[in-house]
Amino acid sequence: VPDHISLWGLILPIRKSMNQYVNVRPTRILRGTEAPLKKCGPKDLDWMIVRENSEGEYAGQGGTTHDHTAYAVATEVAIFTAIGIDRIMRFAFETALSRPRKKLTMVTKSNAQRHGMVLWDKVFDQVAKDYPDVEWDKMLVDAMTVRMVLHPQTLDTIVATNLHADILSDLAAALSGSIGIAPSSNLDPTRGCPSMFEPIHGSAPDIAGKGIANPVGAFWSAAEMVRWVGKGELEEAADALMLAIENVTEAGIKTKDLGGDKNTKEVTEAVCKEIEKVLRKS
Repeated sequence: VPDHISLWGLILPIRKSMNQYVNVRPTRILRGTEAPLKKCGPKDLDWMIVRENSEGEYAGQGGTTHDHTAYAVATEVAIFTAIGIDRIMRFAFETALSRPRKKLTMVTKSNAQRHGMVLWDKVFDQVAKDYPDVEWDKMLVDAMTVRMVLHPQTLDTIVATNLHADILSDLAAALSGSIGIAPSSNLDPTRGCPSMFEPIHGSAPDIAGKGIANPVGAFWSAAEMVRWVGKGELEEAADALMLAIENVTEAGIKTKDLGGDKNTKEVTEAVCKEIEKVLRKS
């Protein structure tokens, strides 16, 4: 199935119809794994990427004229609304407030995208006034890629548009060791609709059935789901699952993408057994 069919026929309609306007992608280096960057450890890379999930470049506005001819013209219109920007910025500031460093970096490209991204900047500046306890800065998206690689320790919570955060979170996953471990949450903060949790890598049909897929991304996504559904009441359960995952990676039970020699089933069984151990101890 072509990617644009599965995307517009499944995941984007779910996000839109369920009001899942926030996508949260935590990234950190798990115990027992190595980041590809030299001198980069768990204390240097621990980020929370907040992605606007309902508009921007994935709004679906545009079209194709003279298709199947040499004169084909295609337009892709990015949509930015003041209320859509306001709500994602407030979620990002609240996320930053909940973390120890209380630091937020806003990613933009308003030097080149002079309409939608200028509004993005303007609304951010307005919302920032309501959060004096959060330290914040701004980065152009191209410069942000350099900062993520060269100075990861300077970042904590990051907020970006639908497209920018999609790209940056894949880079973040690679910098933390593998895209196979990266989770994501598609959230309706109003809780009026269900939320959805998934590894950021998608279905990965190119490796389906080979037994080499890393299940950690799915397990971590499950932990985030428990954390969200429990509204704080199931924090211990989510923490127990994450502890089990890191106990397994620290023991060297990893798939090939993390430098290990285990297959999907072996890692999955190891995590399940470790969960039982962790629960007995607690």
